[in-house]
Amino acid sequence: VWSERPSPVSFIGTPRFVPAVPAFEELPPIDAVLLSHDHYDHLDRWTVRALHRRFGDDLTWFAPLGFARWLGKLGIRNVREADWWDEVEAPGGAFTFTAAPARHWCRRKPWDTNRRLWCSWALRPRSDAGRRIYFAGDSAYASCFTEIRERLGPFDASMIPIGAYEPRWFMSASHANPEEAVQIYRDLGATGAFVPMHWGTFRLTFEDPLEPPKRLRAAWEEAGLPEPDLNVLSHGETLVL
Repeated sequence: VWSERPSPVSFIGTPRFVPAVPAFEELPPIDAVLLSHDHYDHLDRWTVRALHRRFGDDLTWFAPLGFARWLGKLGIRNVREADWWDEVEAPGGAFTFTAAPARHWCRRKPWDTNRRLWCSWALRPRSDAGRRIYFAGDSAYASCFTEIRERLGPFDASMIPIGAYEPRWFMSASHANPEEAVQIYRDLGATGAFVPMHWGTFRLTFEDPLEPPKRLRAAWEEAGLPEPDLNVLSHGETLVL
């Protein structure tokens, strides 16, 4: 999640460990935003408004079903909704975006549980020269990742969440732990770069905020996967494929 909010504390009182990088004024032109679900650490109204003020209708918002109305209340009309397995064309036509399953849920208020859909996204080029990218959004471990590989893979890079997993009795149905994230990567075909995400930004759950990449590296080594394919990036770091 990118947030322009300068405060180290979010509006729900969740401590933020690092500032948003790059800074808002350093963002390059953006063609598209991919939304995975509606939880506040992924969909921040203040940030959405700031992006709309800057880029206006030149920015296309891609979202699972149920988000056009929410975004429309902020004046955003350039929205493409997708159900699982729907394919939509990216701006410029060089890529297609496919909404894919994930094991998660939606809720922003006590009375709107799962009134919007959640998803992961596969980005696939129309030419052989491009790269295939998978963005898992938020997800617990599930059997859907094997089907995603079969229908949309292989991938040159996979962004997979590794944090917010303790206690397991409560979080196992919503968030994968690092060991499960490695299994997700293997289910996806174990190809290309593994880029872990969803850790070290907000205090969301009970584990040490620096624990996820440590456990990830241990699980990666135990699985015998190639060391160069594991890319634990610093906040704001860029990976060039």
